[in-house]
Amino acid sequence: MEQIKRFSTRFIIMVSLAAALTSCKKLIDVEPVSNEAAKNFYKNYKEVSVALSGCYNGMQEPLINEWQFTELRSDNARQRSVNSTTNVNMELNVLNLYTAGPQHQQIYNYWLATYKNIRNVNYVLRSLGVSYRNNQLVFGTPTADVTEAQRDELVGQALFIRAYHYFNLVRLFGGVFIVTEPLEAAQARKVNRSSVDDTYNLITKDLEAAVDLASTKPYNQITSTDLGRANSWSAKALLAKVYLTLPVPRTADALTLLNDVIANSGYGLESSFARVFAINNEMNREILFAVRYKAGLVGLGNPMANMFAPASSGDAVINGDGNGFNYPTTSIYGAFVTNNATFSDARRGVTVAVYANSTTPYYVNKFFSKVVVAGDAENDFTVLRFSDVLLMKAEAQGYDGAAGSSVGLINQIRERAGAGNYTTGSFTSAFYKYPSAGTGAIESAADFQTALLKERRLEFAFENQRLFDLIRFGQAVATMRAHYDAEYAAYYGRFNPVIPLAVLQANINTNKLLLPIPQREIDTNTEITIPQNPGY
Repeated sequence: MEQIKRFSTRFIIMVSLAAALTSCKKLIDVEPVSNEAAKNFYKNYKEVSVALSGCYNGMQEPLINEWQFTELRSDNARQRSVNSTTNVNMELNVLNLYTAGPQHQQIYNYWLATYKNIRNVNYVLRSLGVSYRNNQLVFGTPTADVTEAQRDELVGQALFIRAYHYFNLVRLFGGVFIVTEPLEAAQARKVNRSSVDDTYNLITKDLEAAVDLASTKPYNQITSTDLGRANSWSAKALLAKVYLTLPVPRTADALTLLNDVIANSGYGLESSFARVFAINNEMNREILFAVRYKAGLVGLGNPMANMFAPASSGDAVINGDGNGFNYPTTSIYGAFVTNNATFSDARRGVTVAVYANSTTPYYVNKFFSKVVVAGDAENDFTVLRFSDVLLMKAEAQGYDGAAGSSVGLINQIRERAGAGNYTTGSFTSAFYKYPSAGTGAIESAADFQTALLKERRLEFAFENQRLFDLIRFGQAVATMRAHYDAEYAAYYGRFNPVIPLAVLQANINTNKLLLPIPQREIDTNTEITIPQNPGY
């Protein structure tokens, strides 16, 4: 099996080659190619394909920090302890408290890593003759020697990766710099921020083309050499999410795409929630797209197992100790209904584990596997799952009654997690599916939205979706203010000096849902004035 993996830490384009590792073929990084040399590097299908593998690898680096801006700024995660004075913990605290400023180093690192890989993708697209002019993709003559079928295959995947990066950027920063071709430094300084609408236009154009150009093979026909590569189905799922997220959502268009994926893609739910994340079941039928990692001391391992394992646990939990980052809140741990032996939510044990020898025992278990050395876990990071497709369909359809198909889609996800039919007693005492009438039934559009958002939280906890979901549903400010209130006595009220609850709650507002543009981008540009986001 050939899998797409990588790790890159320098501001360069990485070139990969196939190498035999254990019983599988993997792609690993070798000599870097400078920006100058890359201009003339991609001359044929093999070279472009290798460069594209480097772009898949380049998706790893932003994930080192992404959880800080999605989970840590939501009600799923907080800092492990208050009043730490280490630089890393102070940087995490200000994100958790919504007081981070434009000089925040990790925001800049994420920004830089994302644009680095966008540049890598742009080199691939240029060699294939693809440009973006007047808000449209333009398909010219490739400089690389490729057939039409080869070009379509490579372009579809490259456009998916670029759209994925810009989708994350626009949701985190608002309108950003649209860079669709390799630029010299002098040229780059003349590019200013684009509007949110223009940024989304690029994203939708890229994904609409990826839908048409990438492979349409159903899951059971995908060869082992193509597992992990973006295809038409992953492009449709991501485009549907984009449509639902637009300032003016295109729900009908999203629904068309989602129905197509459900009916024709061959993807589906795994038999159990645990199997979705098992390292011996990678790229299973539920995973439409994942950022891939490979253990084995080849520089491609996933660092999240050590990053999220309990701090100061030595080797008791994982070799090399843990950092205690992305610490699960009391709220997320308690959100899973597990107090009944008959019907309990099996997702909690997969999502959150408990280290008994600590006063702060919780840690993220979803991307955890044993390692030989620190930072070298096997776990892939899921980006698009079939359960997301089903819940997005419920969102796109909207509420159609307590016995309607939208509630039925939520129940399909709950049933896989262990929910049973509700008959009598207290609906909250066990993990039930929502009944069509009576106690526990969803009988209004507002209740449906609450149930759907709750289900998305339980299903995708720590997959970097929570804050984006809260924003899309219009619930981010209210949810976070309620979260600060609920955990104030046990955690937030223990900061020294004390932060009054009212001040803490005032930190979170619609402006602060966006991150600041890194100040370095503003200060180092002597050509134009770059506007900062409001509130910073």
